[in-house]
Amino acid sequence: MTGDHSVVETNRLTKQYPGVTALDALSLEIRPGITGVVGVNGAGKSTLIKILLGLLPPTSGSVRVLGMDPQESARDIRALVGYMPEHDCLPADVTAADFVLHMATMSGLPRQASRERASDVLRHVGLDEERHRAMGGYSTGMKQRAKLAQALVHDPALVFLDEPTSGLDPRARDDMLELIARVHADFGISVIVTSHLLGELERTADRIVVLDSGRLLRASSTSDLTQTTGTVLVEVLGPAGSDRLLGQALLDRGISAWPVGSDTEVQVDGPEVLDVIRDVAVDLDLGLVRLQERRHTLDEVFLPPPSSSPALAAHPGGHP
Repeated sequence: MTGDHSVVETNRLTKQYPGVTALDALSLEIRPGITGVVGVNGAGKSTLIKILLGLLPPTSGSVRVLGMDPQESARDIRALVGYMPEHDCLPADVTAADFVLHMATMSGLPRQASRERASDVLRHVGLDEERHRAMGGYSTGMKQRAKLAQALVHDPALVFLDEPTSGLDPRARDDMLELIARVHADFGISVIVTSHLLGELERTADRIVVLDSGRLLRASSTSDLTQTTGTVLVEVLGPAGSDRLLGQALLDRGISAWPVGSDTEVQVDGPEVLDVIRDVAVDLDLGLVRLQERRHTLDEVFLPPPSSSPALAAHPGGHP
């Protein structure tokens, strides 16, 4: 489904278990693109996906996926939707090629088309050379790629990826996030990806939906959430301590500046501040390597540091 239509809509969606409310009057609209659904464990992310797939009935409220009700049109929705579950679900004694081929034929593709599509999607996720190995011998990263391949093999309009980076090391996590971005960029498939890590969604998602105890805490575009801080990071090249010399020179000119690692963060109250930074670097005979506008991270937006943090007391102080 393309264009401006919503891929998912919920209206006061509620799911209750005995003694527990997993989703609490959740109303949201998700449009085409990559949407990150974030929240701690127990926030309601997996419950939401299962309801959207028609695997769980809601207690109350309404939901539509690609314009259809999952309780009435679950089969039609699943033909247009891919699903990558969080937990390991791969048969250990089956090769990725056979497994993804089987999932393609299960989706209704003819045998030859299934074979071609399985080969293409395994190449896309980086398992081309490993596709004839039994998946029981795969690393966690390879298993996640196989799970992604089976979610994409029938060329869906929308895929649900439930914690796709779970258990991955930093390198494998970066590779998975790049693959997710390419799913939408290369194939036009909309993606709804859940995670409990705000930072990784910041790099991939167009929009962020934040759930807290089954309630909608916030839904915004990633760019709105990570709006500029009004500061720039300045990196200079010169003798040891050059960053502190730069910071002190800016303070002497009445411009707020403070150290951030080996860089200097500078408060920009007007465009003339950028000219002063350049002039000070020239006066000190320093090379101006980087002048970068700093944006809020999602962690800063939703998880502000405690008031007792020493970083707050020093911000924006000066170079000691």
